[in-house]
Amino acid sequence: MRPLPRLHAVTDASILNDPDLRTRAAAIAAAGPAVAFHARDRTAPAAALARAALQLLALARPSEAALFVNGRPDLAAAVGADGVQLSATDLSPEDARRVFSRGWVGRSVHSEAEAEEAVAEGADYLLVGSVYPSASHPGRPAVGIELVRRVSRLGKPVIAIGGIDAARAAEVMAAGAYGIAAVSALWRADDPAAAAFAMLEPWTEAA
Repeated sequence: MRPLPRLHAVTDASILNDPDLRTRAAAIAAAGPAVAFHARDRTAPAAALARAALQLLALARPSEAALFVNGRPDLAAAVGADGVQLSATDLSPEDARRVFSRGWVGRSVHSEAEAEEAVAEGADYLLVGSVYPSASHPGRPAVGIELVRRVSRLGKPVIAIGGIDAARAAEVMAAGAYGIAAVSALWRADDPAAAAFAMLEPWTEAA
Protein backbone atom coordinates (compact mmCIF):
# COMPACT_ATOMS: atom_id res chain seq x y z
CA MET A 1 0.00 0.00 0.00
CA ARG A 2 1.40 3.39 -0.98
CA PRO A 3 1.98 6.07 1.67
CA LEU A 4 -1.10 8.07 2.61
CA PRO A 5 -1.04 11.38 0.67
CA ARG A 6 -0.83 14.59 2.66
CA LEU A 7 -3.15 16.69 0.47
CA HIS A 8 -6.62 15.47 -0.48
CA ALA A 9 -8.40 17.30 -3.31
CA VAL A 10 -12.07 16.50 -2.73
CA THR A 11 -14.54 16.95 -5.57
CA ASP A 12 -18.29 17.45 -5.71
CA ALA A 13 -20.83 17.32 -8.53
CA SER A 14 -20.09 20.85 -9.75
CA ILE A 15 -16.34 20.20 -9.89
CA LEU A 16 -16.74 16.87 -11.69
CA ASN A 17 -18.90 18.61 -14.32
CA ASP A 18 -16.65 21.66 -14.67
CA PRO A 19 -15.33 22.07 -18.25
CA ASP A 20 -11.95 23.00 -16.73
CA LEU A 21 -11.71 19.80 -14.66
CA ARG A 22 -8.89 18.27 -16.70
CA THR A 23 -6.78 21.43 -16.60
CA ARG A 24 -7.31 22.01 -12.89
CA ALA A 25 -6.75 18.36 -11.97
CA ALA A 26 -3.50 18.24 -13.92
CA ALA A 27 -2.32 21.39 -12.14
CA ILE A 28 -3.12 19.99 -8.68
CA ALA A 29 -1.54 16.63 -9.57
CA ALA A 30 1.72 18.42 -10.34
CA ALA A 31 2.42 18.18 -6.59
CA GLY A 32 2.91 14.45 -7.22
CA PRO A 33 2.48 11.53 -4.80
CA ALA A 34 1.58 13.90 -1.95
CA VAL A 35 -1.81 14.48 -3.64
CA ALA A 36 -4.97 12.34 -3.64
CA PHE A 37 -8.03 13.12 -5.73
CA HIS A 38 -11.35 12.18 -4.16
CA ALA A 39 -14.11 11.18 -6.57
CA ARG A 40 -17.16 12.32 -4.60
CA ASP A 41 -20.71 12.89 -5.79
CA ARG A 42 -23.46 11.54 -3.54
CA THR A 43 -26.10 12.29 -6.20
CA ALA A 44 -24.44 10.39 -9.06
CA PRO A 45 -25.48 6.91 -10.18
CA ALA A 46 -22.78 4.26 -9.87
CA ALA A 47 -21.92 4.32 -13.57
CA ALA A 48 -21.46 8.10 -13.59
CA LEU A 49 -19.29 8.07 -10.47
CA ALA A 50 -17.19 5.27 -11.95
CA ARG A 51 -16.62 7.31 -15.12
CA ALA A 52 -15.61 10.31 -13.05
CA ALA A 53 -13.25 8.18 -10.96
CA LEU A 54 -11.60 6.74 -14.07
CA GLN A 55 -11.15 10.22 -15.50
CA LEU A 56 -9.49 11.42 -12.30
CA LEU A 57 -7.35 8.29 -12.22
CA ALA A 58 -6.08 8.99 -15.74
CA LEU A 59 -5.21 12.55 -14.70
CA ALA A 60 -3.54 11.39 -11.48
CA ARG A 61 -1.27 8.67 -12.80
CA PRO A 62 1.22 10.73 -14.88
CA SER A 63 2.27 12.61 -11.72
CA GLU A 64 1.87 9.58 -9.43
CA ALA A 65 -0.98 11.23 -7.55
CA ALA A 66 -3.53 8.93 -5.89
CA LEU A 67 -7.24 8.34 -6.38
CA PHE A 68 -9.77 7.79 -3.58
CA VAL A 69 -13.46 7.08 -4.10
CA ASN A 70 -15.96 8.39 -1.56
CA GLY A 71 -18.72 6.18 -0.21
CA ARG A 72 -18.38 3.28 -2.64
CA PRO A 73 -15.82 0.60 -1.77
CA ASP A 74 -17.16 -1.52 -4.64
CA LEU A 75 -16.36 1.21 -7.18
CA ALA A 76 -12.99 1.86 -5.53
CA ALA A 77 -12.13 -1.80 -6.06
CA ALA A 78 -13.51 -1.83 -9.60
CA VAL A 79 -11.46 1.13 -10.85
CA GLY A 80 -8.27 0.26 -8.98
CA ALA A 81 -8.36 3.22 -6.59
CA ASP A 82 -5.79 3.75 -3.85
CA GLY A 83 -8.35 4.40 -1.13
CA VAL A 84 -11.98 4.74 -0.14
CA GLN A 85 -13.47 7.46 2.06
CA LEU A 86 -16.51 6.54 4.18
CA SER A 87 -19.09 8.59 6.06
CA ALA A 88 -21.13 7.56 9.08
CA THR A 89 -23.95 6.39 6.79
CA ASP A 90 -21.71 4.17 4.63
CA LEU A 91 -20.43 0.68 5.38
CA SER A 92 -18.21 0.41 8.42
CA PRO A 93 -14.47 0.32 7.71
CA GLU A 94 -14.43 -3.35 8.67
CA ASP A 95 -17.21 -4.22 6.22
CA ALA A 96 -15.80 -1.99 3.47
CA ARG A 97 -12.51 -3.85 3.64
CA ARG A 98 -14.30 -7.05 2.62
CA VAL A 99 -15.01 -5.35 -0.70
CA PHE A 100 -11.96 -3.11 -0.99
CA SER A 101 -8.87 -4.78 0.40
CA ARG A 102 -5.99 -3.23 -1.51
CA GLY A 103 -5.77 0.34 -0.22
CA TRP A 104 -6.57 2.92 2.44
CA VAL A 105 -9.94 2.91 4.20
CA GLY A 106 -10.78 6.23 5.81
CA ARG A 107 -13.72 7.46 7.84
CA SER A 108 -15.13 10.98 8.18
CA VAL A 109 -15.65 11.99 11.82
CA HIS A 110 -17.03 15.06 13.56
CA SER A 111 -16.43 14.24 17.22
CA GLU A 112 -14.01 12.36 19.44
CA ALA A 113 -16.62 9.64 20.04
CA GLU A 114 -17.05 9.09 16.29
CA ALA A 115 -13.28 8.94 15.90
CA GLU A 116 -12.95 6.32 18.62
CA GLU A 117 -15.71 4.25 17.00
CA ALA A 118 -14.03 4.49 13.58
CA VAL A 119 -10.70 3.35 15.01
CA ALA A 120 -12.40 0.41 16.72
CA GLU A 121 -13.99 -0.53 13.39
CA GLY A 122 -10.63 -0.59 11.65
CA ALA A 123 -10.29 2.77 9.89
CA ASP A 124 -6.79 3.39 8.57
CA TYR A 125 -7.09 7.17 8.83
CA LEU A 126 -9.62 9.77 9.99
CA LEU A 127 -10.98 12.75 8.04
CA VAL A 128 -11.79 15.31 10.74
CA GLY A 129 -13.98 18.36 10.19
CA SER A 130 -15.25 20.80 9.49
CA VAL A 131 -12.34 22.32 11.40
CA TYR A 132 -13.21 25.89 10.37
CA PRO A 133 -16.45 27.28 8.88
CA SER A 134 -16.66 25.98 5.32
CA ALA A 135 -18.49 27.17 2.22
CA SER A 136 -18.76 23.53 1.15
CA HIS A 137 -20.87 22.72 4.24
CA PRO A 138 -22.87 25.88 5.01
CA GLY A 139 -24.67 25.76 8.32
CA ARG A 140 -22.50 23.00 9.77
CA PRO A 141 -20.81 24.21 12.99
CA ALA A 142 -17.03 24.12 12.94
CA VAL A 143 -15.54 21.49 15.26
CA GLY A 144 -12.43 23.56 15.90
CA ILE A 145 -8.71 22.88 15.93
CA GLU A 146 -8.89 21.27 19.39
CA LEU A 147 -10.71 18.26 17.94
CA VAL A 148 -7.80 17.69 15.56
CA ARG A 149 -5.49 17.75 18.56
CA ARG A 150 -7.57 15.20 20.50
CA VAL A 151 -8.22 12.83 17.62
CA SER A 152 -4.57 12.79 16.59
CA ARG A 153 -3.81 11.13 19.95
CA LEU A 154 -5.77 8.03 18.89
CA GLY A 155 -2.83 6.85 16.82
CA LYS A 156 -4.31 7.06 13.32
CA PRO A 157 -3.35 9.64 10.67
CA VAL A 158 -5.66 12.64 10.78
CA ILE A 159 -6.63 14.52 7.63
CA ALA A 160 -8.19 17.86 8.57
CA ILE A 161 -10.91 19.34 6.35
CA GLY A 162 -13.17 22.38 6.36
CA GLY A 163 -12.16 25.96 5.63
CA ILE A 164 -8.49 25.04 5.30
CA ASP A 165 -6.22 26.97 2.98
CA ALA A 166 -2.48 27.64 2.82
CA ALA A 167 -2.72 30.20 5.63
CA ARG A 168 -4.20 27.62 8.03
CA ALA A 169 -2.18 24.58 6.98
CA ALA A 170 0.63 25.17 9.49
CA GLU A 171 -1.87 25.53 12.34
CA VAL A 172 -3.53 22.18 11.68
CA MET A 173 -0.16 20.48 11.23
CA ALA A 174 0.93 21.87 14.61
CA ALA A 175 -2.25 20.40 16.13
CA GLY A 176 -1.18 16.95 14.96
CA ALA A 177 -2.77 16.61 11.53
CA TYR A 178 -1.00 14.24 9.16
CA GLY A 179 -2.43 16.17 6.22
CA ILE A 180 -5.28 18.31 4.95
CA ALA A 181 -8.19 18.13 2.53
CA ALA A 182 -9.93 20.89 0.63
CA VAL A 183 -12.55 21.55 -2.02
CA SER A 184 -12.75 25.21 -3.02
CA ALA A 185 -9.25 26.18 -1.85
CA LEU A 186 -7.83 23.83 -4.48
CA TRP A 187 -10.37 23.44 -7.27
CA ARG A 188 -11.52 27.07 -7.31
CA ALA A 189 -8.08 28.63 -6.82
CA ASP A 190 -6.82 31.06 -9.44
CA ASP A 191 -3.69 28.91 -9.67
CA PRO A 192 -4.48 25.37 -8.47
CA ALA A 193 -0.87 24.18 -8.75
CA ALA A 194 0.41 27.05 -6.61
CA ALA A 195 -2.38 26.46 -4.09
CA ALA A 196 -1.48 22.77 -3.82
CA PHE A 197 2.21 23.43 -3.25
CA ALA A 198 1.45 26.21 -0.75
CA MET A 199 -0.89 23.98 1.26
CA LEU A 200 1.75 21.25 1.38
CA GLU A 201 4.54 23.62 2.40
CA PRO A 202 4.41 23.02 6.20
CA TRP A 203 4.98 19.26 5.67
CA THR A 204 7.55 19.81 2.93
CA GLU A 205 9.58 22.07 5.20
CA ALA A 206 9.33 19.59 8.08
CA ALA A 207 10.59 16.66 5.96
